[in-house]
Amino acid sequence: MQAVAHDVLPPDPFANDPDDPARAFLVDEDRLDEPISDQERTELLADLSDLAVYQALLEPRGVRGIVVDCGECDEPHYHDWHLLRASLEQLLADGRMRPHEPAYDPNPGDYVSWDYCRGFADGVTANESAY
Repeated sequence: MQAVAHDVLPPDPFANDPDDPARAFLVDEDRLDEPISDQERTELLADLSDLAVYQALLEPRGVRGIVVDCGECDEPHYHDWHLLRASLEQLLADGRMRPHEPAYDPNPGDYVSWDYCRGFADGVTANESAY
């Protein structure tokens, strides 16, 4: 087997990209990410707790997950319950989320916004408190 000189290889498509998938293979001391603050940690734990409630209430009704409007690409991103949970847990552990594959051909009717979830949970709580 012959070695190929580095200068004949095509350029790295992820050169200087902070979302380079190869960053997952860096050893911890090579990571440049700052740890999340205590306030961010508290908010993430609250989001994970809320997510569990929303999933318990809405998944049996056919809701597959949450849709988030992306500020970077102005497109809706559809996250199944388990994918969103994994992303939040990764953010909690690593201080950042790695890129992931988008949902394949999602049915927008199967996803609701975070605000919808919050309102639905509030409505269920208010209804149950009334009795």
